[in-house]
Amino acid sequence: MKNPIPEDRLSAIKQLLFQGRKIEAIKLHRNCTGAGLAESKDAVDELEKELREKSPENFAPTTERRGCLGLVVFLSAFGALLCLWMIFQ
Repeated sequence: MKNPIPEDRLSAIKQLLFQGRKIEAIKLHRNCTGAGLAESKDAVDELEKELREKSPENFAPTTERRGCLGLVVFLSAFGALLCLWMIFQ
């Protein structure tokens, strides 16, 4: 780090990490220290690693992402039924 981070800013960086907002944490780190992107990313990655080891319960739960296959199937079936209805009208 080029400059030390004030405690209030370090707390803000930690909160961003706990919320899963890593990019914003890196931006804040860069703003506070004047460090480059790679240096800030490495520092924030290291801080995140330490925080996950010490207090993993503080991190926001990750949401399970689902694909859109169900929506595609539904829309296809709806479109097919609509076409059949229009044909037999």
